[in-house]
Amino acid sequence: MTTGKYKELIKERTRETLQRWAGQPEVMEKEIYRFLHNLKGTSGTVGLQAVEAFSANALLYFSEDHDRSWTEAEWGDYLYPLLGLFDEPERKGALPDSENALSPGRIEPQYEILIIDDDVELVAYLREALERSTYYVSIALSASRGLKLFYENKPDLILLDIMLPDRSGIDVLHQIIGKAKKERIPILIISGETSREVQKHAYSLGVMDYVQKPVDTDLFLALIKNRFELKREWQESIIVDELTGAFNRKYFNQTMKQLISDYKRTGRIFSLALLDLDYFKRVNDTYGHLTGDEVLLAFSELVRQSIRTEDTFCRYGGEEFALFMPNTPPEQALLVMERIQECFAAREFRARRDSFHLTFSCGVTGISGAEQDAEALVGEADQALYYSKSNGRNQTTVYAVEIMQGQRDTRLNVIIVDDDPLIRRIVTGNLSLWEPENIGGIRVTSYPDGAQFLNSDWYAPEEKYIILLDGVMPGLDGLEVLEKLRAGYPEADILVVMLTGRNDQRDIIHALQMGADDYVIKPFHLPELLSRIERLAHRFLF
Repeated sequence: MTTGKYKELIKERTRETLQRWAGQPEVMEKEIYRFLHNLKGTSGTVGLQAVEAFSANALLYFSEDHDRSWTEAEWGDYLYPLLGLFDEPERKGALPDSENALSPGRIEPQYEILIIDDDVELVAYLREALERSTYYVSIALSASRGLKLFYENKPDLILLDIMLPDRSGIDVLHQIIGKAKKERIPILIISGETSREVQKHAYSLGVMDYVQKPVDTDLFLALIKNRFELKREWQESIIVDELTGAFNRKYFNQTMKQLISDYKRTGRIFSLALLDLDYFKRVNDTYGHLTGDEVLLAFSELVRQSIRTEDTFCRYGGEEFALFMPNTPPEQALLVMERIQECFAAREFRARRDSFHLTFSCGVTGISGAEQDAEALVGEADQALYYSKSNGRNQTTVYAVEIMQGQRDTRLNVIIVDDDPLIRRIVTGNLSLWEPENIGGIRVTSYPDGAQFLNSDWYAPEEKYIILLDGVMPGLDGLEVLEKLRAGYPEADILVVMLTGRNDQRDIIHALQMGADDYVIKPFHLPELLSRIERLAHRFLF
């Protein structure tokens, strides 16, 4: 989307806001202040310098802390001149319009950035700029949504606005800064609030940078790149996961390389087990993420107390762990894992006056003369783990080709709900031929409208779904379907990607607030859509 298009979106939003206010007897001063505050940051970022300067001057006459009501005759003198200021040339640093800056089909994000900001136009603008630079961006338009995405997705970096609709960014910062420091997740404040006291307070809490709106895009992208390079150096400097005490993914890779090299040199075998807690998300959803962290720590301590000195226990990612057992054939590793499973299942956890038990599933494989590749070994253990998951959980499966051939063919369901038959045909056809990495199989279905979809027998417990949902359809529109999905089905099983027209910014706002996980703007490029689906799939598949 070009900067000219963003200018039009901001102009349209300004006109709609003023028209809406003109139909009201009075407007609260804090609403006017927030409107001008957001407009100042967004307009400056996309190069509308005259609008930025006007908004900054107008802000001097309003306060977020005042409860005064303004009539149209009073606020009109301050705000109506805005409508004639949308023809300023772009300033240096705005997002380039060039179509070949980076082809959508080449988007391969390396890091995930979470933006917590309620200014939709600015968020969309920054997302496009960041994704052109190969980052993957998640969006939260409120503090509550931002906290949910932070705890569930563990982003690599957070961009946080000070002013949010439901609570302040400083409140959010207080809640997440401890965990963010433990996970080494940099937090950058991006705000139009220029108060020295606020900036000093943010830095004192642990914020890495304070970026003032309007944003100079070139400097902003250079800063993000710099911070990720620093984060990479942090990650490479440690080998222990601070939360659980297990070794981290970096040490997992080092150990795998060392054990394979040792096998090739001496013939010494080893087994690899992948362990994944069953229904762990329910613990977070029911008792909170602090309780979830306590469970992860207790699980790690139990396993580390149950293994030998020469074994290596690693946190592989989220609630998934890995265990290397040198000089151990898979059949013997199976007995070890079943003993640990029995002990863990008997462990009682307590939270909020409740008690609960938890289990884990496991897949085991061993190195052999035929298989000496690290990626293939992990793949075998992962297939065995999936077999344990799909056959009742709380069990260990040893990889064997004949067993794996009996697994279900489908690991992921993708559903397209769109009234455009051409869209359905193109997307369904391409997805049917798609072979994403590390996903066992895809089942693709489509529906021409929301009613047929909801009335069909589409849902089965224990299955995972990604739903591509058109925002505008006859009968039930996409937002109504989304509302019914979130009200009637487990959110842990369903990811929703809204398909929206370029001008449907209000649909984007509502969809994200109602629980959509992502959005794709029509017309879209299929490689970009497939890449986005694959990222989402890997986020929640077991």
